[in-house]
Amino acid sequence: MGRGTWSWIVPDGLWEIARLLIPPSRVRPQGGGTQDTPDERVFAAIIYVLVSGCAWRALPPCFGISKSTAHRRFVIWSRAGVWGRPHEDIVHRLDDAGLIDVSRVVLDSAHVRAGKGGEHTGPSPVDRGKPGSKMHILSDANGLPLVVGVSAANVHDSEGLKPMVEGHQTRHDPHNGRHFKPQRLHADKAYDRVDLRRWLHGKRIGVCIARKGIESSQRLGRRRWVIERTMSWLTGYGRLNHRYERNPRNYLAFLGLAAALCCYKRRTRRTT
Repeated sequence: MGRGTWSWIVPDGLWEIARLLIPPSRVRPQGGGTQDTPDERVFAAIIYVLVSGCAWRALPPCFGISKSTAHRRFVIWSRAGVWGRPHEDIVHRLDDAGLIDVSRVVLDSAHVRAGKGGEHTGPSPVDRGKPGSKMHILSDANGLPLVVGVSAANVHDSEGLKPMVEGHQTRHDPHNGRHFKPQRLHADKAYDRVDLRRWLHGKRIGVCIARKGIESSQRLGRRRWVIERTMSWLTGYGRLNHRYERNPRNYLAFLGLAAALCCYKRRTRRTT
């Protein structure tokens, strides 16, 4: 079986970035070690599941691996925190190319159903109390996802502001030329809290949040439409439309991989 029968799913050059960040496979104590299945093929199968939204058992035979092997390797890599590394690496490459704009950042969240339940799920106030989760996205001025997160559907949007901004600021490293400190944050009225405005001002971040009963969220549309486009990009990946993973770490892994793909496609469009 030629490589081309399964490698089409991985954008050119992405594996060269990811392979440096994936831990080496270990020999299983019971024998038949996982090292017999190349990591590149498993990586392609995982991207296929993300893009198509199919169940692990529905993996096409062209990948030449069993569903248990693909799922086991995915869980191992998720547990090792692999999926956030390609995303961060690609964001750094975009920054080096001058393609990251943090003169303003935009924050929003989107509801996803979580029929299987699990940690970080809860009754959704927008889906008749059915179990659900929220994906939280912080993007740059162009809509590139910089930080992603997951919470229960019944957690208020505003509770995600501090973790998302703090997750972004951990990448601010002027000694290495990383100036990711946002100048201004845009968000809708769900984030309108006095304590959050005060907290942002304390970090010298400008606040552009619609005020409840005073301003319409539509006034921010000229700046915030990019996050709606980003949400559309991410929910276009079949595995993110619904949360099938009981373990939130695995759903966050798919979300981080999708964010990496969005950023990588932006990078390749610029260089072609």
